[in-house]
Amino acid sequence: MPTYARFPVAFERGEGIWLYDTEGRRYMDALTGIAVTGLGHAHPAVTKAICEQAAKLLHTSNLYEIEHQQELGEKLCTEAGMDAIYFCNSGAESNEAQIKLARKWGNERGISNPSIIVMEQSFHGRTLATLSATGNRAIQAGFEPLVSGFVRVPFDDIEAV
Repeated sequence: MPTYARFPVAFERGEGIWLYDTEGRRYMDALTGIAVTGLGHAHPAVTKAICEQAAKLLHTSNLYEIEHQQELGEKLCTEAGMDAIYFCNSGAESNEAQIKLARKWGNERGISNPSIIVMEQSFHGRTLATLSATGNRAIQAGFEPLVSGFVRVPFDDIEAV
């Protein structure tokens, strides 16, 4: 199943903003691991914190509380002026949650067929709902029928909204 067209390079390590391939060539990680490594690679404080946490507990279901996750959630809620937060494993999972929240909001208000506005040429993930919301027909091909309820509008066109 095609996902991404891979480039002919294999990375073996990273340091700060730099990635190093198996041939020793250096590249700037301008994509930050598709928004995953915004703090850079192999930062000593981050590496230490990850190792310390991994030595105690790597993961458990959201059915249970995790001390540091609870602390971070409270801090984020305070900073954002929110009452609750939901931690997700990926951008696609986060977008799926937002799609469900938007549909729930519409259904609770008696909207029989709630629609969600998405941007043309956008990317929201590779799950079925996020792929359906994505504005790139080429990566949707072969996965029809897609989830309905999305209205596509161009960027910077308030009239289309």
